[in-house]
Amino acid sequence: MNDLETPLNIKHMREQLDALGLSFSWEREITTCLPEYYKWTQYLFINLFEAGLVYQKEAMVNWDPVDQTVLANEQVDENGCSWRSGAKVEQKYLRQWFIKTTVYAKVNGQETGEKLAAYTYTPEAIYGASHLYVLPNHRLLHGNSSLREVLQSEFIPGKDCLTSVTAVNLLTRQEVPIVISAKSDFENYIDTKIGIPNTNPEDAAVAQNLGLSFSEVIETLPDGLETIVNSGERYWGTPIPIIHCQTCGTIPVPYEDLPVELPNITSFTGKGASPLETVPEWMNCSCPRCKGPAKRETDTMDTFVDSSWYYLRYTDPHNSDRPFNKALADYWMPVDLYIGGKEHAVMHLYYARFLSHFCYDQKMTKHKEPFYKLLVQGLIKSQTYKLTTTSQYLKREEIDLTGTEPVHIKTKEKLQVTWEKMSKSKHNGIDPEELVEQYGIDTMRLYILFAAPPEQDILWDAKTDAVPGVRRWQSRLWSLATKLIEARTSSIVPNPQLLNEKEKAEAKKIWEQKNLVVSEQASQPLILHSAEFEDALATLCIMVAPMAPHIASELWKGLAHVQNKLCTYHKWDDDVLHQSWPKVDPEYLQQPDIIEMSVLINNKACGKVSMPRQVARNAEEVHELILQSELGIKHLQGRPIKKAFLSPRTALINFLVQE
Repeated sequence: MNDLETPLNIKHMREQLDALGLSFSWEREITTCLPEYYKWTQYLFINLFEAGLVYQKEAMVNWDPVDQTVLANEQVDENGCSWRSGAKVEQKYLRQWFIKTTVYAKVNGQETGEKLAAYTYTPEAIYGASHLYVLPNHRLLHGNSSLREVLQSEFIPGKDCLTSVTAVNLLTRQEVPIVISAKSDFENYIDTKIGIPNTNPEDAAVAQNLGLSFSEVIETLPDGLETIVNSGERYWGTPIPIIHCQTCGTIPVPYEDLPVELPNITSFTGKGASPLETVPEWMNCSCPRCKGPAKRETDTMDTFVDSSWYYLRYTDPHNSDRPFNKALADYWMPVDLYIGGKEHAVMHLYYARFLSHFCYDQKMTKHKEPFYKLLVQGLIKSQTYKLTTTSQYLKREEIDLTGTEPVHIKTKEKLQVTWEKMSKSKHNGIDPEELVEQYGIDTMRLYILFAAPPEQDILWDAKTDAVPGVRRWQSRLWSLATKLIEARTSSIVPNPQLLNEKEKAEAKKIWEQKNLVVSEQASQPLILHSAEFEDALATLCIMVAPMAPHIASELWKGLAHVQNKLCTYHKWDDDVLHQSWPKVDPEYLQQPDIIEMSVLINNKACGKVSMPRQVARNAEEVHELILQSELGIKHLQGRPIKKAFLSPRTALINFLVQE
């Protein structure tokens, strides 16, 4: 919290974001580790305390004996070692603070009252549940459940789908997310089961892939036997604004005395459960009520508490009288689209929703739910190197990569090499400045956007040929614009009537498919005299601009200076980022509704099948129609189909079949 490097890191990262051409409203920037922000986190904590929603009790925690600190479950690896020091984590009891989140035990923000009977082979390990697993044919998706519409919209066939819906375990009072299974059936004809990673490898794989957190409930004893253990968390970060008085008991810090700031701690010996206990001049204080001797709470909140309400502070970031103005929060909230990584799916969103519901109950906002829609993006992963003996992550300078296998420079020990989310603690981050310097800003933006759908992970490998491929695409786009500019700067005045019948047919094809990359093989007369070519190229620049604004702006400026334009409906005097988003031409929508779908088998054309235009956009329907067609019966019947790739915009489907 008092880390002097934090402001420098913020400044450095802001410069990187600006260099990448990312646009933010920097006047609304907030810094959660500054007193002017966490003063209001403490204010909300006191409100929670006075509402009876936070309490203290003894509970088991993960203790790092080397760093002398408490670890959350997510900070303990699969071998029971600390993510930072690599030391074997110990279990110990400590008195800590808890938030009574079950008071808002809702499913998708509604108390639906629905109850599900769920199965598990190991009910004794119920405290280690990570998710509730339902089949795609479950009644929640197809019955009269009030959640049907939400779950159906989040379901993707053949994939484990983490939904925004949660359920409360009536035995433990824990809230866990509902996951729609990729499977079509479970064992013993059940359709709902509890995922417990500690006791089921399949559940562990699902939890890992979806980034779900869970409690470690199985401990192996020295004699090899296993025992059930309870696990709890303890959090650190913002000072908890509580004072303990022997006479008055546990009381909150008066609002006018906020914020309670952290003292400057120059060194910490590890004695005691909290570094704050080593600063008696900070810890010892007077009771606000009886004025007698008292002590400050030395426990602190985890940073997730600060981040559980930042979206509300964004609506009114400079307010010094309250966390935010209700009118502003009511105007801006809820957030239209929340984009977050898998690691945010449970911990952050869980508490963000909790705080939002609490603020609603406190009449601070008129909206219960903080987010309209959630997009769980994939992770950008990079290779990590760990010592097998201690599970400690190594920095690049500690690794010898010259041999056939990476080894530790000092000990020559062979290393565990895995793909993991980029993280400072795992020493596998990539500096964007180096990549921008090597490839250019737009190339990197396009690569990240084109490498995979947003919900899938990207394995970042500098040796891949994907980046050069993106650069070649940019070169083709540049070449197209250059050809038009050169053609129009000649002495010949463009005239669409000078095109022959073949060129007019090509112009119509460009008009029909102007949302696609314009063909580089367009003839010189077509480039010179075709309004369709000019419009398609302008449209392409407009659609590329959000992803690659620099090259799009350069191309647009070049096109804007071209004389004798055939398309007068674009705002050529304005920048490309100020253009209206392209719309489908009305004439295009009035075309016949039947199209010819080209069919390829193992990349070889074998004919066409007629079908309705709307059907041509649905992969499953196209697949079925072709299998039932004369062409499908002749060429595909009885042949195992490994995969089918549909391109709706080019009306083409390619079947990969086993020879």
